[in-house]
Amino acid sequence: RYIAGDKFTLADIRLFVTLLRFDEVYVVYFKTNTRSVASSPSILNYMREIYQMPGVKETVNMDQIKMHYYASHPNLNRWSIIPKGP
Repeated sequence: RYIAGDKFTLADIRLFVTLLRFDEVYVVYFKTNTRSVASSPSILNYMREIYQMPGVKETVNMDQIKMHYYASHPNLNRWSIIPKGP
C-alpha cells in the first residue's frame, strides 16, 4: 500500500512531494515526458490517498510551487515564464 509496506512513513512523504511536482514542473524542466502521474492509475491513486489524509491538502499550493520553480532557475527558464495549465 505504501512504499515501505502497510505503514505510512517518511519515504511516502518524500515520494508524495516529488510526484506532486512531477507533471506540473519536472516534465517541462527535466524533460521527463515519457509517462505522467496523471496517466498512471496506481500512482495517481497513491497520490489521491495521501492528499486526502488530514492536514495534507492544506500544505499543497501548486501556484507557489510553480512560481518557485519557474522563477528561481534562470538557467532553465530565462524569462521566468510560468505556465497556467498542467
